Amino acid sequence: MAQSATVKDIPFTWEGKDRKGKTQRGKLIAKSEAELKQQLRSQGIVATKVRKQSTLFQKKGKITPQDIAIFSRQLATMLAAGIPLVQAFDIVGNGHDNPAMQKLLLAVKQDIEGGTNLADALAKHPLYFDDLFVNLVAAGEQAGALETLLDKIATYKEKTEALKKKIKKALTYPAAVVVVAIVVTAILLIFVVPQFEELFTGFGADLPAFTRMVIDLSQFMQAQGWIILAAVVAAGYTFMYFKKRSRAFRQTLDRISLKLPAIGPILEKSAIARYSRTLATTFAAGVPLVEALESVSGATGNIVYEDAVMRMRDEVATGTRLQRSMENTGLFPNMVVQMVAVGEESGSLDEMSSKVADFYEAEVDNAVDNLSALLEPAIMSILGILVGGLVVAMYLPIFQMGQVV
Repeated sequence: MAQSATVKDIPFTWEGKDRKGKTQRGKLIAKSEAELKQQLRSQGIVATKVRKQSTLFQKKGKITPQDIAIFSRQLATMLAAGIPLVQAFDIVGNGHDNPAMQKLLLAVKQDIEGGTNLADALAKHPLYFDDLFVNLVAAGEQAGALETLLDKIATYKEKTEALKKKIKKALTYPAAVVVVAIVVTAILLIFVVPQFEELFTGFGADLPAFTRMVIDLSQFMQAQGWIILAAVVAAGYTFMYFKKRSRAFRQTLDRISLKLPAIGPILEKSAIARYSRTLATTFAAGVPLVEALESVSGATGNIVYEDAVMRMRDEVATGTRLQRSMENTGLFPNMVVQMVAVGEESGSLDEMSSKVADFYEAEVDNAVDNLSALLEPAIMSILGILVGGLVVAMYLPIFQMGQVV
């Protein structure tokens, strides 16, 4: 009888004795119990208990950039402590609670055991290890300073992810409040206003213009609400479709976002911080400036800056100084250009770029906090006007009747 084409990886918990007779425990993913025991034997551990983990209620897990940053930090620490690369992968993989991350590390470890270097093994998983990550690891392997480069990668990942969270916070908070305001208003128009409308039909008098307008809007929402909802969903889907597939659309969107009040300056500072942080990391790793700029362009998070950095790369490749090429874009503040100029002249471009990144990351942090503080009263005012306006519109006829009586 033919066997199935693929054998799925199975999560196991194990217990065993190491070479010193000490009891060791852990988790590991393997295709069978025999393969698991073979893996443990290669680490000098004799398995005494092996048990399959139940996958019925187990989450499959998702690998996040934070997982990659933690992995980089752990691997750098272990290599600095003199632990062999394969064993380091075993330790990190066994200690990870995320099954998807365990599976990824196991796949990389198997490639390394087969004779593949770390950079090439990571390059087989571009969804989690981008070109910048792989290039830095390759530079570390060639220079014999892999643990140092992994430490720099971990720092880079941690800082860029922290920056992304701040930007997401700046964009998500006002958007979430606007959505809540729209939902609350729709509920009032569809379910609450009709109750008052029935009450007003027995008044036998003309309603105030404001009340009549709100009732007409309520009737429109009741009759056309599903059409409006379908149109909003379709518009959202279309927006996301073109954002993922059309570079020209994303470029227009990024260009407009940089000009938005309050949000635009935050996005601009974020792009400069990412540019500076990536440039500092790659240049410190010994990557040539032209190649470094190619990696930097994709890390800015904004197509306007990405295209500008690619133009800078072409100018630098023809002999133009980085300072001059940055000035030509018109996107970088004078302070950034001058600090890069000092870095070029003193041979400390990585150090100066790192200081620029620190400064703009702090600026983004402060700008997000200030934006949140400014938006809170504005948002409360908008909610008060929307909800209060509907309440006043419904009670206005009752007030008028009281005055007549």
